[in-house]
Amino acid sequence: MVTIEEATDPVGPSTLRRLAAAWPRRATVRTDMDEVTGPQEYDPELLDYPVALMPFGEHPDFRDAPEGKRRTVNTLGWLAYNERVVAAEEFVVNPTFEKLGHAVYPGVDRFEVKEIVRQSHIDEVWHTYMHMLGMQRTRDARGITAEPDCGHPVTNRLLYEAQEAAGERWEADLLYLLWTTVGEVSVNAFLDLMARDTTVQPLHATIARLHARDESAHGPVMIEVMKDVFVNLSRRQQDFFVASLPAGIKAFCAEDFDWWLKVLRFAGIPKARDIIEDSRGGQHAELLVTDFTGILRMLRELGVENRVDFDFEGSAASGATGRTA
Repeated sequence: MVTIEEATDPVGPSTLRRLAAAWPRRATVRTDMDEVTGPQEYDPELLDYPVALMPFGEHPDFRDAPEGKRRTVNTLGWLAYNERVVAAEEFVVNPTFEKLGHAVYPGVDRFEVKEIVRQSHIDEVWHTYMHMLGMQRTRDARGITAEPDCGHPVTNRLLYEAQEAAGERWEADLLYLLWTTVGEVSVNAFLDLMARDTTVQPLHATIARLHARDESAHGPVMIEVMKDVFVNLSRRQQDFFVASLPAGIKAFCAEDFDWWLKVLRFAGIPKARDIIEDSRGGQHAELLVTDFTGILRMLRELGVENRVDFDFEGSAASGATGRTA
């Protein structure tokens, strides 16, 4: 169910100190590594990816396709989910944390910020490893020896397009920070769906659950970091950041229909393009994630909630009866 509500827990330096002090006890890389790296059962009858998260899962032409081909699409959907996460971590989030650690952005010079950023960076590298293990175990269990070459996921592609259009280096740097912040305050919306799903392999739900637990701390971290950075930006830089927010939100929440088309064709699903085009015009429109709670909290903390040209209520309503996060 879509929820857009006021945040109740204030974010501030004391929050960062508390999160940093708790990191040795809460970080999954410190506490739950065995759940991912240890032996895992694999039930060939269970799905690899929730049908509810496939934009065409209930399309009649897809449902009429042979079960083996539909199963292949489902498995590739799980692999793509992981690829999207890994690509975001490796090519967007980790470079941003490196920039934060090397004072590329203004105002991030407090020790508590530097400490929690480094801890979060370690978490993100661990998340990449978790998802890589999940992908390889699926390939081994399902006998996957070939996959479609779909390139970077839509979130990264849209960042690169925005970066190429940027006229100055500071604009490109702010785009990375924007994409990272939107992702870190929103990713739990998607991870929680996987974590709660009982139709998929237990390991897949476990990976999502552990990842989500870490990200529940990263959201407040990035909000506090953005508050420190934003107040130290020039008016021109602040205006650029605010004007770019809708693109960052859409990029993170976007459904990757181009990728799904390649997957359907790779699996030999008849009428692949028709299925995708019908799905584009369906209830879910272009958005995969429609819970903007974290984003709205960030905008309120920055004091720019009335300056962002994005229809949060309309976009949320478009997914209210379908795949919400």
